[in-house]
Amino acid sequence: MGIEALLILILGIGLMRAPSTLTIHIPPDLKTGAMVQPDAPLPANVYAFAVYIFQQLYRWPTDGATDFSNSIYALSGYLTPTYREALISDLESKAKRGELAGRERGMQELPGHGFSEERVRILQDGVWVVVVDMELLETVKGMSVKRKSIRYPLRVVRYDIDRETNPWGLALDGFASTGPTALDVEEKGD
Repeated sequence: MGIEALLILILGIGLMRAPSTLTIHIPPDLKTGAMVQPDAPLPANVYAFAVYIFQQLYRWPTDGATDFSNSIYALSGYLTPTYREALISDLESKAKRGELAGRERGMQELPGHGFSEERVRILQDGVWVVVVDMELLETVKGMSVKRKSIRYPLRVVRYDIDRETNPWGLALDGFASTGPTALDVEEKGD
């Protein structure tokens, strides 16, 4: 009787110490199975996060003058404070030059330039550089004004500050040192 009570007490303490939530990043290809660690983002997940948030940030469906600031605000939980301030500064300078009013913008990942392990480079624990190739499309009053293929080396960091506003626990932290570069559409490598 005493051993059973002791065992129940130990199990109860263990249960109380167990986390109430646990984030598991599942890889997209499970053909060969997967070994995952809790709260350890895999390269495919980091890549998917970077593409999705960056694409949403630069989606201006009606007017860049309002859509860009709305995107920065709506996605602020997925941006580091430093990058958010850089985006606000970029917004202000583009607005002064008249580059946003009436402008619609969209980005899409270039076909054939999707995820591969080489596109996610670990700089240190919790810091990655994600290389994404996007096609940028801009129109003003229905007229196409820009169509470019651009390679963006995005810096992604662990940012597990508020799970309510950022369930990924990751944030965009700007560009890697090289910054965006124009991409020849035929170019596919890293």
